[in-house]
Amino acid sequence: MFSSTITDFWSAPFAGGEVLRNDPNFILAINPELDDDRRVTVLETTAGVTSAALTPALAEKLELREQAELSAASFRQLLRQNQVLLHEADYLFYFPAAAQEALREEPAADRVRQLTEQDSAVFAEFQASATEQDLDDAYVELDHWAVFGSFDGERLVSASSMYPWENAPVADLGVLTLPEFRGKGHARGVVRAICSYATSRGYEPQYRCQLDNHASQALAIASGLARFGSWEVISPDSTN
Repeated sequence: MFSSTITDFWSAPFAGGEVLRNDPNFILAINPELDDDRRVTVLETTAGVTSAALTPALAEKLELREQAELSAASFRQLLRQNQVLLHEADYLFYFPAAAQEALREEPAADRVRQLTEQDSAVFAEFQASATEQDLDDAYVELDHWAVFGSFDGERLVSASSMYPWENAPVADLGVLTLPEFRGKGHARGVVRAICSYATSRGYEPQYRCQLDNHASQALAIASGLARFGSWEVISPDSTN
């Protein structure tokens, strides 16, 4: 369903280093290439496979090699027992491989266009009309790698921005629509336009949202994305 770019990208953290378990439903690996702020990373795909990777230092603290036959559930229990806290999970959405060619060829809606620094005034007005919480959650910025907006007349009412992950084939996006303009197709238009831009430049658009954000999940599906799985990393509040 998904391109090999995505499947290869997400298999890499759990296939390198020392693989302790490789069962049909649970993969556990020690990966020295993980950054410290991702010293635990856990991926659960929609196919029901849970993959986990840890740095060697954390694996040693947890005495991971001495543990009995761990399952996904007992691994999570081991983390909790050792006060290793995971950040709240994000759902990951990508375009199915079969949908990407049509996406690249799709023209943007009439009211949607790419934004540049010349749009700083309308973008500032847009930000001023949004709540601080919405701005923090969406993380839409005019100086990101790509920015698209949807207009109601001359007013910017929805915007999406995107930035490529470092040394990765994916480009992460955020989207924000002013409350009074939601449900009118603006967000879907900017998401598809910015994702078309990214795929035409060799990136896989990546849409993330928290598990309890049902409106964001609905937007992803309405935009043609499909859920790949859920992803967790170490919490900044973790003591280990």
